[in-house]
Amino acid sequence: MSEGYRGSDLSPDIIKALGETVGVKRVSTQKLDRMSYARDIWPKCYFWLRRGESPYLPACVVWPGSVEEVSRVMKLAIKHHLPLTPVGAGSGVCGGAIPVKGGIALDLKRMARLREVNAMNLTCEVESGMIGQPLEDALNRRGLTLGHFPSSMYCSSVGGWIAARSAGQLSSKYGKIENIVMALEGVLPDGSIFRTRRTPRSAAGPDLDQVIIGSEGTLAIVTAATLSLHRLPELRILRGFLFPDVRPGVSAIRRVMQAGLAPSVVRLYDELDTKINATKMGVTRDGCLLVVGFEGPDSMLTRKKAEKGLRICAECGGDDLGEGPGLAWHKHRYSISYKMSEVLSQEGAILDTIEVAGIWSNVHELYREIREAIIPHALVMAHFSHAYPEGCSIYFTFAAQGRERSAEDIYDTVWEEAMKACIKAGGTFSHHHGVGMHKAKWMPIEHGSWMEIYQGLKRYLDPENLLNPGKMGLE
Repeated sequence: MSEGYRGSDLSPDIIKALGETVGVKRVSTQKLDRMSYARDIWPKCYFWLRRGESPYLPACVVWPGSVEEVSRVMKLAIKHHLPLTPVGAGSGVCGGAIPVKGGIALDLKRMARLREVNAMNLTCEVESGMIGQPLEDALNRRGLTLGHFPSSMYCSSVGGWIAARSAGQLSSKYGKIENIVMALEGVLPDGSIFRTRRTPRSAAGPDLDQVIIGSEGTLAIVTAATLSLHRLPELRILRGFLFPDVRPGVSAIRRVMQAGLAPSVVRLYDELDTKINATKMGVTRDGCLLVVGFEGPDSMLTRKKAEKGLRICAECGGDDLGEGPGLAWHKHRYSISYKMSEVLSQEGAILDTIEVAGIWSNVHELYREIREAIIPHALVMAHFSHAYPEGCSIYFTFAAQGRERSAEDIYDTVWEEAMKACIKAGGTFSHHHGVGMHKAKWMPIEHGSWMEIYQGLKRYLDPENLLNPGKMGLE
């Protein structure tokens, strides 16, 4: 593989061939375009920008408009030994879309059609470049919902969700993206087009869709997906409870989930997160705020599930604050995610999130170990969400301030210590943000000997390591 295609030194013949494939106006070697595709929103990218650095420029940017064009671009990349990095909306936080080896940045946002909505089957087929909110709006007009609401809803794409195994804020009811995908269309590293079969379930061997989901463009370029849908809920019940500390709040979540009540949201903020963020929800007392919600048909069953869930929260020691905190959370649930860029643009600023997950029997240890690992280096708060009968996710936010030259060192130290603590406590180091460049070094620890299977599959499908190289711990 060529290491030379980091700048704009692609030959005129290659540029001409790309232009003939997707259209001359759909290929750019302009430096401004290339700089725009040299990063995602991983905080390290902000450190580089603050220092005036762009260490990973692609040689060109290409905007295909169909799966056939993606296939032809992939074949050109093979012919000329060019690395190729698929790009969705660029909203990832782990460096998954950074063109580490230069080459082609393949932006899929032109492929943004909602091809089909089937109300009988409760499915839709959508291209991977479509942004989340326009998709949800289009479904809502038909009385349907995807049920997938990541915090990046307004600026993330379907393909990005699939690449990183995304979770939405209502995943406790509707599942993560890997539970929503029914079939995939895409291009393999040899340029061949594949389409998997649309069936509700299958026992015909391993589920190969699930091998591709979460592989972050290292095994295939996903160009479209068939997704499962739900009827729009007719009734939504939201409530806030205040607990004296984290432990009884976590117990309430566990009991609600294991009672089979399928809440739409369970979100427990620790003491500091409650103090900082819950005032906007009308909570001014000390403690740990739990937002809990239920939704579905306007029926006795939905109301009975909600009544039982709220009763469990009260039995576990929660003080019922009424619907105010829940309604306020729902209204502002996306706003905080769009403030990170403003903070990270300031000199010396350090801000990031760490999302892990563990089973109920070690959730408290996981929370304690990671929190204590971060405290010597940064301010840290957390909330518990994305709950399942077996366990839940913990979402840490940390912030610090350092001199510009030391900010990145502090950032690296926080992550190193947090990951050691996560591994020690038996958690997974990523629940829904993926791996990318950032977490690649911990992949062999997470997967053990199975990492060799993943590496072997990569070598078989992509022997020249052209498709999104430098990610997922494959090198």
